[in-house]
Amino acid sequence: MRDTRESRLLLVLLIAIAFALITVDIRGGEDSPVDGARRAAATVFGPIENGVSGAVDPIGNAVTAVRESGDRHDRLAELERENAALKAELGSDDRGRSRLKQLDKLLKVSGQGQYGIKGAQVIAIGAAQGFSWTITIDAGSDDGIQRDMTVLNGDGLVGRVTTVGPNTATVLLASDPDFTVGTRMEGSDELGFAAGQGDRPLRVELLNGKAEIKKGDRLVTFGSQADKPFVPGVPVGVVSRVDPSGGDLTRTVYVTPYVAFSKLDVVGVVVQAPGKDPRDTVLPKKPQPTPTPTVTVTVTPSAPADGLNQQEQ
Repeated sequence: MRDTRESRLLLVLLIAIAFALITVDIRGGEDSPVDGARRAAATVFGPIENGVSGAVDPIGNAVTAVRESGDRHDRLAELERENAALKAELGSDDRGRSRLKQLDKLLKVSGQGQYGIKGAQVIAIGAAQGFSWTITIDAGSDDGIQRDMTVLNGDGLVGRVTTVGPNTATVLLASDPDFTVGTRMEGSDELGFAAGQGDRPLRVELLNGKAEIKKGDRLVTFGSQADKPFVPGVPVGVVSRVDPSGGDLTRTVYVTPYVAFSKLDVVGVVVQAPGKDPRDTVLPKKPQPTPTPTVTVTVTPSAPADGLNQQEQ
């Protein structure tokens, strides 16, 4: 339609009529004269609206589902992250509890033996340095560590310090074939020298070829002059095998060490030797044998039969 004076007058007239119809419809309520026309329009255009709605709603629902799916995915990812963080925290707590337990045992041993120790943590094993049976600890000369100091943990003898840096030190383990330490048997005081054999028990040569040794006997360190490289009284291990004497000047026994060298974590370097030899006081308490229950069966004589009673009468 062209923009003329007549067209503008027609537009104004149509607007006026529309307002008039709206006014009449509102005032008429349910009796409105245009109600029939409105119903007819609804009848005609209703199916079209439903079809359009039916076509649009799945798209809208799909968009909503995708959006909610994204929200669920984000929430799931967040829960997975929280779960991983919780597992890491629990793992850290477990490790912390394990270290706390090791430290507690170490302090107990050092207290019993009156050893002045410097606590340290194992940060590397010998394979990284070209050695078979050594470890590296995170304490060095800045911490008062010196060469030829005894190293122990809450179970017993770990080894001795061989190399010292400002912040780290290398420890030769008692399981190394080049390791040797003087030992003393609990109770009998029989002296000997223990040597490492890798992952096998320590080999101990007793000075007395006729020494009475049996499986289950225990050993501690004898100590060195000026307490270097070994302080006395550190638990070494338990005799697991005794070779026949054979009349030799020495006697060979094999000892299972107290320390699990493949599980080292928290250790202590003895920076101050005890004032006196602790002897056997640092050894763990011997396990008490479990008593074997005995069953006593008492046989009660049965009552005589009635027939026998009658014959006796």
